[in-house]
Amino acid sequence: MQTSLLHFPLLRPTAKQWRQKFMYQPQVGDRRHGCTIIFVTYNNISLNININIQDVISQKDEKKKMPQMINDIRSMMRSIGDGEISISAYDTAWVAIVKKMDGDSPQFPSSIRWIIQNQLSDGSWGDEAFFLVQDRMINTLACVIALKSWNIHEDEQEKGLSFIRENWWRLEDEELDDWMLGGFEIIFPRLLEMAVDLGLDVHCDEYALRDVFAKRDQKLARIPKDLLHNAHTSLLFSLEGMQDVDWKRILKLRCPDGSIMSCPASTAYALMQTGDNKCLEFLDGIIKKFNGGAPTFYPIDLFEHLWLVDRLVRLGISTYFTSEIKECLEYVYRYWSDKGLFCTSDVPFSDIDDTAMGFRLLRLHGYHVSPRALKQFEMDGEFFCFARESNKSLTCAYSLYRACQVAFPGEDDLQRAEIFSHQFLHDRRDSHNLKDKWLIPKDLSGEVGYALDMPWKASLPRIETRMYLEQYGGSNDVWIAKVLYRMYLINNDILLQAAKADFSSFQRMCRLELHGIKKWSKWKNLEMYGVSPKSVLQAYFLAASSIFEPNRATERLGWARTAVLAEAVSSHFRRTKGSTESSLLHALHEHISFLSFDDASSDNLCESWKQWIVTWTSRDCQGNAALLLVRAVEICSGRHGCLTDQKLDLYKYSWLEHLTSSICRKVCARAQDGQSTENAGDSNRQVDLQMKELARCVLKGDSGISEPTRHTFLHVVKSFYYVAHCSPETVDSHISKVMFEDVI
Repeated sequence: MQTSLLHFPLLRPTAKQWRQKFMYQPQVGDRRHGCTIIFVTYNNISLNININIQDVISQKDEKKKMPQMINDIRSMMRSIGDGEISISAYDTAWVAIVKKMDGDSPQFPSSIRWIIQNQLSDGSWGDEAFFLVQDRMINTLACVIALKSWNIHEDEQEKGLSFIRENWWRLEDEELDDWMLGGFEIIFPRLLEMAVDLGLDVHCDEYALRDVFAKRDQKLARIPKDLLHNAHTSLLFSLEGMQDVDWKRILKLRCPDGSIMSCPASTAYALMQTGDNKCLEFLDGIIKKFNGGAPTFYPIDLFEHLWLVDRLVRLGISTYFTSEIKECLEYVYRYWSDKGLFCTSDVPFSDIDDTAMGFRLLRLHGYHVSPRALKQFEMDGEFFCFARESNKSLTCAYSLYRACQVAFPGEDDLQRAEIFSHQFLHDRRDSHNLKDKWLIPKDLSGEVGYALDMPWKASLPRIETRMYLEQYGGSNDVWIAKVLYRMYLINNDILLQAAKADFSSFQRMCRLELHGIKKWSKWKNLEMYGVSPKSVLQAYFLAASSIFEPNRATERLGWARTAVLAEAVSSHFRRTKGSTESSLLHALHEHISFLSFDDASSDNLCESWKQWIVTWTSRDCQGNAALLLVRAVEICSGRHGCLTDQKLDLYKYSWLEHLTSSICRKVCARAQDGQSTENAGDSNRQVDLQMKELARCVLKGDSGISEPTRHTFLHVVKSFYYVAHCSPETVDSHISKVMFEDVI
């Protein structure tokens, strides 16, 4: 029997029945051979699932630990201040050298105590867990000089000198250029001069010494003298290594907190030369806060706020900290301007890394920010971290490239930045040169590779999280400045443990929901209409990778079931040239009734299906299929019924629908014609322009349309773009990783 969709009677359950159908009701049954048989009722179908008892115990342990980990992270976020950063032996040594203004004794004796208490077993000072010879040498030489300047602790001095003599040869390793400490060529020679003046014998051969000083002189010769004295530049970070300093002019460049660029070492040197009280007050506050030690930068508030939010989002656990993230971004936004951002709010200076990260995160969270802040870093078609940068940073280009992904129409500066950063990252990947001068992470090559291979418009949240769980190094990641340093909140093992536990829970939820959808598909005989188990799996995967929160199961399942039924109708139409059997129509009408809260939502969804079927033979079919998914998600969420209550601009809502339909239609047509998303000429440019307009409509948030509704459009479009962008093998690999491979 064949009939018409347009006249088939609707079956509307009550709201109570609707909720019951989406409710899981697990019941623990008997135990057999170390397993528990769990009977799950889903949509009136009983499922028997065998679960190993040890897995159940492990899951229970995770459930107990998860709330505590979330509370720990929440407490850390609520206590964010000026930055949780490791102490620098180098900066502490400079502070320890400072004499009292009215005598010859140490101004900060607690700094000397810190030096003595933190010498490593091999006689050196520096990062204990990660050996970088430059870091150990510069920290050790500075600490030995500090002790020698007061003629104390000769044993510790000799141990430090022995380390320097034994490891000098390592400085000649050419690979060190990949991880060069900031300002090393300037400040290390300065330390050697101080050591010689104090009579310290570092046993350095004359040729090596000449080479060190030649590099210093060569770099200083490129620096105009006025540049150091007239503006806040990166040169001030290495002030203690500079020559012929005009201190009267330098003191005019002090930051409001009294520091020189928030650097204790530079500020200590300025204090020694000038006796300035504001420099003294800054250092006194630092030493008291860090119990005698001094970090390489402080404060470092903006950096910590931004990078912590970025890590939480990429690790997939940001939804637990919505209010805390809002507070972090509100804090950053207070300092946002067209001049850009720096790691600290106290320094009138900016760099492309912090500016790009701030721009991207603020824009993604609905703040109005202009890309004009990035233009200042452009020179002759290239982008630099800051003026006169000689060695470009990989992570800065990476941050810039990610920021350019959320461009709006007409933002030509971002387009140029995207072209430059993409080419820069591509060239570095091709040359296998993926070390960075600011950061030593676990898997930077993996992060860069994912960004290049999966642009933001094709990247689904749960796929990015699954990859980042393997790339994020937790507390093992190390940052580079004048010395190595650690950021304790940004690189934190609790973040990683919580993210892994959350993702493992997500995977268990996915497997259970997928099992239910497969049973439902089999129960409705959809395989008879061309629906394969693989297509059911992919439909659910796309929904779950986009809408992954546990409390949004109805939206996720509504998306997946709608996609499966659309596949069934399409497959059947391809075989029968448009005729429809009553059993398929019954399944379709039951699905519509199943998702609908009331007559209005049912009529709306039914109309969407009619539009899709009417256009099935045309290329508008895929665009209407996307709108079908949007409406299914919105109805399942209960938001669709509230649309009439919202003070929304109906034109803007229709515009969102138009963009969604047009983009999805074009990317599907491209895929059907065998064109990749990178080689489609005019079509690609049209899609890119429309994606920018969609990003503007979704992220700007001035239409009266709720944020979750706007993001539904974006989620659906990105899922279509993802399928068109990726090869079937890549999709299969992602499905395996996201849903089935354990997170280790």
